[in-house]
Amino acid sequence: MSAPLRRLQQAPRHLLVCEKGHARHARSRHEAHVRDHAYNCRVSVLIPECGMLPQVLKSAVADLGEYYVVRGLPVHQLLDLEFIECFVRKGSCYALAYNTRIDQDNTAALLPTGKLILSVDKDTYEELGLQGHPSRYSGKKPMRYIITIDLTDSNFHPDGKKHKRVLWALKEKKPLEFDFLLAWYNSGAEGSTLMSYFPKNQIQALKPKVTFSTLRDLQCPVLQSNELEGKPEESCSTEELFEWLGAVLNQVNLDNVSSSFLSTYCCPQPNTVVDQAFLCTITGFIIPEKIIQLLEQLCCYFSEPKLAQWLTLTVHGFADSPVSWRENEHGFHKGGENLYNFVIFRNLDYWLQMALGTNDDCPP
Repeated sequence: MSAPLRRLQQAPRHLLVCEKGHARHARSRHEAHVRDHAYNCRVSVLIPECGMLPQVLKSAVADLGEYYVVRGLPVHQLLDLEFIECFVRKGSCYALAYNTRIDQDNTAALLPTGKLILSVDKDTYEELGLQGHPSRYSGKKPMRYIITIDLTDSNFHPDGKKHKRVLWALKEKKPLEFDFLLAWYNSGAEGSTLMSYFPKNQIQALKPKVTFSTLRDLQCPVLQSNELEGKPEESCSTEELFEWLGAVLNQVNLDNVSSSFLSTYCCPQPNTVVDQAFLCTITGFIIPEKIIQLLEQLCCYFSEPKLAQWLTLTVHGFADSPVSWRENEHGFHKGGENLYNFVIFRNLDYWLQMALGTNDDCPP
């Protein structure tokens, strides 16, 4: 059997990184991990022993804000001095090329740090003539390249050679144009808005979609915050919880009945049955600042006595984004997985689980 065929038959690698902390500890890094994951398309909150939207979540869900779709935006417009001054330097600006495939198409993303990431095929890279490096996942003969442009670099100004060279490459030599998802976060000072910056026929404002549901008679794993590995007959491990949560969020039947042709999965042992569980799902272009606000409200949920022993916050990244955490290159391979999950316990201990597919680096 040939080597390529053997690789196709092998199960793809998946990586799950787990760590434990306390939400109120001075050195807790939970907010930093959220900020490092820039591009998020779905957020799910699961609260056992709860049947309706808790009061502490109402304001956080109502304050998710807007994001924007900008059609046919030339990449060189992101190099415009006014755009950089108004949005890149005065807040956190997020931009992600929309409806592009990371393993086949040219694509682009602007990080809140001011780094513009271009992931392009070999022909485009050679036409642009900009400095970059081969993709880590393109094999021995590179067919894809990554170009990083720092829009906040002191040498990157309209009168400098660097800015002129990049602008010429993206505007004249090889123009790149995408539909972009955009969001901007500016804490405090009033400033310009994305709606006023782009032509009205080019930009559309959208709000994340929020859905609520109540799950009845749900089997839930028994967890102990100080036991990541679990204990036989006492508590389940973090890996077992992660697998169970995936089944619940995807509405997989956990009964393990012999007549089921779809799934034989069942809840890990030990477990308990809760009368009801509240599930909130948010879809759209959701920036880390809003997720941090939501996470803080979830911690406040336990400020009063509750039946729930724990709750979860699960965040899925875009499968075709050029990066996952920070500037780590992201590839699709067979699924493009990049997600993380918080399990928040009643005493505000938490587990943080970060999961990735084959073509990705270990989270920071």
